[in-house]
Amino acid sequence: MLVRTTLAALVAVTPVAHTRVVSTNPLDTTPHVLDGIVNAITVVGDTVVVGGDFSEVSDASRSFAVERDNLFAYNLRTGEILPGFAPSIDDSVHALAPGDGDTVYVGGDGLVRLRLADGAAVESFDPQVSGGQVTTLARSGSQLYAGGDFTRPRVALARLNATTGAADPRFTITPGAPLTPKVKVHALALTRDRLIVDGSFTTLDGLPRAQLGLIDLSRARAKVATWRTDAYAPACRAVFPSYVRGLDVSPDGSYFVVVTTGGAGGRRKLCDSAARFETHARSATVRPTWVNHTGGDSLYSVAVTGAAVYVGGHQRWMDNPQGRDSAGPGAVPREGIAAIHPVSGKALSWNPGRERGIGVKAFLAHKDGLLVGSDTTRLGREYHARIGMFPLP
Repeated sequence: MLVRTTLAALVAVTPVAHTRVVSTNPLDTTPHVLDGIVNAITVVGDTVVVGGDFSEVSDASRSFAVERDNLFAYNLRTGEILPGFAPSIDDSVHALAPGDGDTVYVGGDGLVRLRLADGAAVESFDPQVSGGQVTTLARSGSQLYAGGDFTRPRVALARLNATTGAADPRFTITPGAPLTPKVKVHALALTRDRLIVDGSFTTLDGLPRAQLGLIDLSRARAKVATWRTDAYAPACRAVFPSYVRGLDVSPDGSYFVVVTTGGAGGRRKLCDSAARFETHARSATVRPTWVNHTGGDSLYSVAVTGAAVYVGGHQRWMDNPQGRDSAGPGAVPREGIAAIHPVSGKALSWNPGRERGIGVKAFLAHKDGLLVGSDTTRLGREYHARIGMFPLP
């Protein structure tokens, strides 16, 4: 990733559990991304960092616009676009993660660590990631996990030193036997002792793990956990040979939710669905605790807060297992964004609405609410171009 450089020190924070569902009324102070799509969001202290494929950003009132090449930052409290952070990224940004102090990790066609003070690359961080894209990042203390379709320093999945970028030789888990021409990790999520991975693979270290697997991190040398599901082994439509997309884990790490594309597949398949799994389930093949189908529309992103499971894509309905691009029995309208009860798996009444477009590609739940990134301009029935936030009431 080529960075051309054209905020005081901040401390990264970990998202916290919510005790209630966020408001349906978005904040009026968030900036607007005027073109393209937002793919990733992270928060470093009181700074929101936004990445994607775009070239121009305006303030909340649309009184002025500034050029920003696929990456920008703004103040979470005021919405002010940070003038000093204006790196020029030559390709789309797909993944972000907070770094120590005043830095942020940026993944796309490569991986860099940037200073928030001036947007310059931290030269001591040299991960040597190449041969493909970085599509997802997960940080745990001194370790940074990267997933994508890169081929070096490892294939599709690597654990890096968060300071130097050096690949950890004790982490050798290799996704394999892909459903696509090139193996790709779509999403990562971390608990205290597990790394949850989904992607186009059907094996992890040669063990059968159809598009979803867990890695045991409780020892110095990671290994594939015994946890296994065949829920994503059945095929969806042929144009979606691999159909898992986003995943997120509950604040206490006890369960996680996976969302998919794939086309309407009916109640027996997990195409176009959200599904909850228990992290420490013990079974020869783990089944989902619940599944919520859209009935024919893709879901790309999910955020689990404890109070709700938020899902985003270009869906028209939820609770729709019998839908075939139609509203089947029991379907409820949920345009582009929805909240699911974490226990029952049914859609909550929360229904702010969102212009559908391609769909929500980025969620970030944090202590003040839920950030949403997409490719459209209407969120909660208001103008919020490609980035917005639902606050906690």
